[in-house]
Amino acid sequence: MIVHDSWSPQASEILAARPDLVIASVPYQAASLAEILKAGVPCLTLAPHTLADIYGDIALIAGIVGRPERATPVIAAMRAEIEAVSRIASEAGRRPKVFCEEWGKPIIHSQTWVAELVEAAGGEFVGTPGAQIAAEEVRSSAPEVVIAAWCGAGDRVPIEKLIAQRDWQGLPAAKAGRVYCIADELLNTPAPTLTRGLRALAWAIHPQLFAKPEGARRIGEPQTGQSDRVGSVS
Repeated sequence: MIVHDSWSPQASEILAARPDLVIASVPYQAASLAEILKAGVPCLTLAPHTLADIYGDIALIAGIVGRPERATPVIAAMRAEIEAVSRIASEAGRRPKVFCEEWGKPIIHSQTWVAELVEAAGGEFVGTPGAQIAAEEVRSSAPEVVIAAWCGAGDRVPIEKLIAQRDWQGLPAAKAGRVYCIADELLNTPAPTLTRGLRALAWAIHPQLFAKPEGARRIGEPQTGQSDRVGSVS
């Protein structure tokens, strides 16, 4: 049963489902988690940083729910998909500079596992994963591809607006029209769905090698997803 997304759940909704176990992984709302703990519901909180951490968490969850054997094929499938995409991406012969953000105000780089996926998709991740950065610093790094995947925003990041308001029109990425929004759940959720995010990254970085997937759009294309929490860049 899916109660809500990973950022905007209400503790009352979760408790009404009468869960045997609540699993919370970053990012999550501390206030909601505190209410769940006060209600006496067992809760497992996770804070992965790398793909290796995510594999470990998958194995941990499988063990806790009494199905440890289920973890191995899930992890193997993720690794196989990442390796397959990496092999195809290597055919490009070059690695474009990619700036990828998980939030827009302040501007925050995507997490380490996203940086790893960017590298697997044939790009060079610009900046420090998870760190805050100023718009001027991004201009100085001159990325060839810009990707926005904001927590809780679905695929509704206003990429046209942020390019204009940050004065990024001169970026190589903006000049080439290579500014993208990738749905939040494909990159920010530390789960097997990351392989779909990887495919989206691969398309954005090497469109000549990869087909456009669902959950990704290029600047100038219409927004199609839903959003419960879209940050402002004004």
